[in-house]
Amino acid sequence: MPSDRETSVEAEFSRVVGRFAGPARGAGLLVISVFGVLATPSGALPLAFGLLALAVVTAVAEQLVGKTGRGRPVAFALTLLRAAAICGTQFLTAPEAAELNQWALNVLTITAITLQWEWPPKVTVPAIACLLAIEVVPLGAEDGLSVVARVLIEATLARVAFLLLSRTTRRIDDLRERRARLTREESLAVQRRLQEREYLAVLHDTAAATFLTVAQRGETTEPSEVAGYARRDLAILTGESGPGSVVDLETSLRGVLAQSPVKVETRWSPVAPIPASAALAMVRAVREALMNVDRHSGVGEARLTVEDGVRVTIRDEGRGFDPAKTPAQRRGVRGSLVERMAAAGGRAEVTSAPGAGTTVELVWPHE
Repeated sequence: MPSDRETSVEAEFSRVVGRFAGPARGAGLLVISVFGVLATPSGALPLAFGLLALAVVTAVAEQLVGKTGRGRPVAFALTLLRAAAICGTQFLTAPEAAELNQWALNVLTITAITLQWEWPPKVTVPAIACLLAIEVVPLGAEDGLSVVARVLIEATLARVAFLLLSRTTRRIDDLRERRARLTREESLAVQRRLQEREYLAVLHDTAAATFLTVAQRGETTEPSEVAGYARRDLAILTGESGPGSVVDLETSLRGVLAQSPVKVETRWSPVAPIPASAALAMVRAVREALMNVDRHSGVGEARLTVEDGVRVTIRDEGRGFDPAKTPAQRRGVRGSLVERMAAAGGRAEVTSAPGAGTTVELVWPHE
């Protein structure tokens, strides 16, 4: 099902139906009751006005339930009472004696239809059966069968429509969840590929050097030396830092620059090998900085400077931004640069201003 932050379509559908079905019924039956009073013979007007007052009270209760969500059983009871009262007095308020009263019939059918959207069959079936009995018993066989058939057909169609819409909303929720799952899997796959390229760049000058050393020395290589090389390379592969797990930063960064989405002007100064964990942090931070240049700067080039210390600077002359106004949900600067470098024992600083470009400075170790 959808995540907590994403509202379920099925739940939203049920909420909207529960909120508007009752008020719509109350307003509609109030209008019908007004016309019913106007068509009532003068001798039965006191009764008709009493029924109209009941319709008003019930409509108000249904409106309050729609707004607050509270008092549904009370509104349900009033809904049944209104329909039963109007149906039970249908011959007294009928415009013509012994004539089928349309006021009562309309109230009955609308009540039967709308209840299907609010309550389950275990509640609506006995309720509608009671209302039908009140409506049909005084009628003749022909009119009675006509009313029963009409109410049953309309109530059944209303229930079927509700079930079909509910099923459609569930399918929409399933499709949304499937799409979200595929998006997550695709994002993970992309991240894995990026990490693989980063590790390959970092390991280029270590694992390859190990193989070359063993190949050159051949049989003179001691097994203990090969084991030591393997342990060192494994430490680099897992991102651990420790004795021997150092790599050449320039080699690692050149692998990132080969995949850069923008043109990069570079200036290199000799830098001593650094721990693999620090190199990985810098590789990822540089990659994120170059991606931000491509996405947000409005320019297609940047400058990368590597200085002894170790200090890596990425500078663009793009549109810039105000770091203080960066939304909290934008994790690019904070998560991919600042926090990542801090976790590796270094620091990252982003300097920018609207119209003044952006400078990202990565330093290791922390000064």
